[in-house]
Amino acid sequence: MRKTIADSITDTIKDLNKSGLVDDITMKNIENLCLPAVQEYTPEKIISIRKKNRISQAALASIFNISPSTVQKWERGNKKPTGASKKLLDIIERKGIEALI
Repeated sequence: MRKTIADSITDTIKDLNKSGLVDDITMKNIENLCLPAVQEYTPEKIISIRKKNRISQAALASIFNISPSTVQKWERGNKKPTGASKKLLDIIERKGIEALI
């Protein structure tokens, strides 16, 4: 598997941190800068994530602190999740709903 530049930089900084040449705050700042981009979510993908986690539109809306109609609009393609909602969908997709509740 080929490493990305961000992965290589992060690995180098981790090594420098372990040897005491880079402090913990700088290490965290580098890790935050190298966060992967969050993908766009299609209506089909949102439905799939929700069904895989066996939750209703209302339950997903409650977890995200948004209205159920917003989730309905996402699933119809009338609106797209943005910002924190995209990040929360990413977490649910990767780690499951248990990561948020």
